[in-house]
Amino acid sequence: MKTIYKVLVLLSFVPAYLSAKDMSRKDYIVHSPSGNLTAIISNLGDTTKISILGVKDTIMAPSSIFMQFDKSRSIGLGDIVKKSGFRDISETVNAPFYRAKAFESSCREMTLKMKHGGIIVRAYDEGIAYRFFSDIKGSVKVLDEKADFCFNGDFTSYLPYSTNDKNPFAMAFQNTYDVTPLSKAQNKLAFLPVTVDEGRVKVTLLESDLESYPGMFVRSDTMKTNLKAVFAPYPSKMEYYPWRHMSHVGATANYIADVNGSRTYPWRVFAVTADDRQMLSNNLVYALASKNRIGDTSWIRPGKVAWDWWNDWGLKNVPFVAGINTETYQYYIDFASKHGLEYVVLDEGWYDSKKGDMLTPIKDIDLPGLLRYAKQRNVGIILWCVFNVLDEQLDAACKKYAEMGVKGFKVDFMDRDDQTATEMAYRIADRCAKSHLMLDYHGFCKPTGINRTYPNIVNIESVFGMEEAKWGSREKDMPRYDVTFPFIRGMAGFVDFTPGAFRNATAADYQPIYSRPMSQGTRCHQVAMYICYDSPLTMLSDSPSAYMADEACTGFIAGIPTDFDDTRILQAKLGEYLVVARRKGNTWYVGGMTNWTKRTLSIPLDFIGDKSTHQVTLCQDGVNSNKDATDYLITEKTMDSTSTLTLPLASGGGFAVVIH
Repeated sequence: MKTIYKVLVLLSFVPAYLSAKDMSRKDYIVHSPSGNLTAIISNLGDTTKISILGVKDTIMAPSSIFMQFDKSRSIGLGDIVKKSGFRDISETVNAPFYRAKAFESSCREMTLKMKHGGIIVRAYDEGIAYRFFSDIKGSVKVLDEKADFCFNGDFTSYLPYSTNDKNPFAMAFQNTYDVTPLSKAQNKLAFLPVTVDEGRVKVTLLESDLESYPGMFVRSDTMKTNLKAVFAPYPSKMEYYPWRHMSHVGATANYIADVNGSRTYPWRVFAVTADDRQMLSNNLVYALASKNRIGDTSWIRPGKVAWDWWNDWGLKNVPFVAGINTETYQYYIDFASKHGLEYVVLDEGWYDSKKGDMLTPIKDIDLPGLLRYAKQRNVGIILWCVFNVLDEQLDAACKKYAEMGVKGFKVDFMDRDDQTATEMAYRIADRCAKSHLMLDYHGFCKPTGINRTYPNIVNIESVFGMEEAKWGSREKDMPRYDVTFPFIRGMAGFVDFTPGAFRNATAADYQPIYSRPMSQGTRCHQVAMYICYDSPLTMLSDSPSAYMADEACTGFIAGIPTDFDDTRILQAKLGEYLVVARRKGNTWYVGGMTNWTKRTLSIPLDFIGDKSTHQVTLCQDGVNSNKDATDYLITEKTMDSTSTLTLPLASGGGFAVVIH
């Protein structure tokens, strides 16, 4: 009876795009558990279309979706639905190292069977997702997957374009957002996630369970305010760049994937949010991903990392020449040990990148000695490498370095997400898990739930991160980006932003300096990142010399966990500010950030629940931070759940609070 009622309600709201002819077609309808979202699959025997309705609005008009295979086979193109089925799904998703230890996920699922396969559609209260499946014997070539997502107006879009105009599929998935009406978007490929602001709601396009298949890009059709899906073609020939022995695509085939014909394909996800706070807590990508394949995760240890590359091995007042050598890394290990940091990364240079042999360290690095030195001080070592170099020496590298005591790899420069690239990412994750090695996927595409499938992947880049401060212009508005990407890119999962700059600059003072880089915004803006961003393996990007010159702020950062039990989004407005609270045990950590606009935020502490008195430590912008961005103040207060924190934020400012 409940389902019949929902259908009657739906039919009583006939969107303007449905003509009398359209109403005669065969529609298959699935509602979210609360009924706030509805997905409709329309099937007239030509092109299958999906549309999304809210309670009062058309969120996405009928949009063509289909797949084309070799030998004139297809799904959703000229197909008639043979069979349909529905089921309710409700589960507790265990999520180690995620923004919460576990979360509830509920949806209504519809499966439509067609010739050669079909479509699965899920309606969550948080969004709509669909995926194709095929049941073709043997291997098949996917010629293309078509999707033409139709929006009902010239809405504002947030598009991160490829940075390689000549070969848009080959780049690091790092760019700021072009915030523009769909009709005025540039004629460029944009990588996911992308957001379309429809006013009443925002729609963010993502994907999940991207395995043995190319990732999705979109291009705006400025004549129709549509976003059209585009996929990297299958590599038919690989070549190498000599400076890092880094592989890249030399030639491509006339299809996008070569796969087993009996399989499912990635989820196409439309996260629908009416409140910007929901963008920061949407779990659909993780919920839709394949479950944990490695079993026990107790050996995985998130933590903070003393990092060498961003500060250019910039030590001072030391009796040795700082650089890629044993003495320098012993110093980094001592610093990490003193401050309770779990790891030190040996970034590019510890092996000769040109030779492409990560099994042989350079002569200036005594790796066995460093590992012994680090173990004595309870510090783990993580080794940087290039994706294909690790893949080409995978068994040998995993065996050798796991036996030596290395804790994991920071894997860099994939710079593509075609089918063979995604296969490499899964292959490396699986093999490293067998040797109990963690992974930081740097130079990689956006997360698509692979960290649920392989929880040993403890961070992923795909962000216009702190490294850009080494060469980025003043026109690259980092404080605005810092409070934009968590809503969009952050919805996909972990982010290796690499915060922690201790040379901080106002908008007027900032300039790029490669060897002594600075950040845009205040010191507290940087400190807040350790709370605001989902990042189980987090870098301290600046030099130990800079940190040891300011022990108060360094100690505050060192005391912030990277793995939490619960996350609450207290306040948020896309592109303007955000306030995030996270709980570890009985302690709450609250971080807040703003763009270049000064503002004062009032934060009720009712979320802590307990009415007893709590000791509160505040790290906030100093009164002179609008002039000197390094200025901050640490104070102590006694407060309870009836109290309200009132915090002024400087231009490009932030704050961090610990509630003991």
